[in-house]
Amino acid sequence: MTVATDPSASGKRTGRRRLFHRFAPGGAARWTLLLALVVIAAWILVAATIDLWTPYDPVALAGRRLQPPSMAHWLGTDALGRDVLIRTLYGVRFSLPVAAGVLAVAVAIGCAIGAFAGYVGGLADGILMRLADITLSFPAMLLAMAVAATLGPGLLNAGIAMVVVWWPIYARLMRAQVLAVRSLEHVEAAVAIGASRQRVLFGHVLPLCWTPILVNATADLSQIILLVAGLSFIGLGARPPTPEWGQMVAEGATSFYNWWIAAGPGLAILSLSLAFSFIGDAARDLLDTRSGN
Repeated sequence: MTVATDPSASGKRTGRRRLFHRFAPGGAARWTLLLALVVIAAWILVAATIDLWTPYDPVALAGRRLQPPSMAHWLGTDALGRDVLIRTLYGVRFSLPVAAGVLAVAVAIGCAIGAFAGYVGGLADGILMRLADITLSFPAMLLAMAVAATLGPGLLNAGIAMVVVWWPIYARLMRAQVLAVRSLEHVEAAVAIGASRQRVLFGHVLPLCWTPILVNATADLSQIILLVAGLSFIGLGARPPTPEWGQMVAEGATSFYNWWIAAGPGLAILSLSLAFSFIGDAARDLLDTRSGN
């Protein structure tokens, strides 16, 4: 006698086995994930405690201008005599909260629009998705530059520009999830017994839609950090004397011989964006058991 098997359950078991081998002691991804978590935790700790132990103000004169790395100033000083290491460490207070805030707002707006469009359908769905398509048709950096230039320089305006770029991604992703989930048997049963649209949407549909949203959001943090730095680099983000990483890289890029000015913030951007990229890969393995090998 043959026993029918559930393909989805088999896929989940396969995903769990693959996940165990990847993150078990000695697994290929275990140490990379741990290192990424340590890097992110270290930056968060720096942001929370830097006022307690830093010897210099990030915008005040700390020594002679353009002083190379030394025991007094480990990453040297910039063109105004400010300590580059201290400014780099303070920069996480701007780059990380802005990236997290942009992501939170973009996810909230995009998911609300996508859930509404996918569940209601009809003309509203067509209009909202065509708007998302138009937005996605532009390169992300080009559209962010155009919006930021229209609004004017500043971290707030740069954040608004990035929300404009990112919300359609989550709108389309949430819409696709809602369309898939609303045809499930238990959702159709809830509709058949007379449950209200709000109860069906919030009680039966949305709870099953969040896994790909979380996976995508975790990976997107690294891209948003790079875009924040990119806008500041071209003068559309933080304004001087704010110790923001992209702006600091721009200051150091004007002179090849004073390499240390850009080295610190450049390595900071690299470390944080890579860490979130690795966390995003791990989240995909943890939450999406249908992913590839």
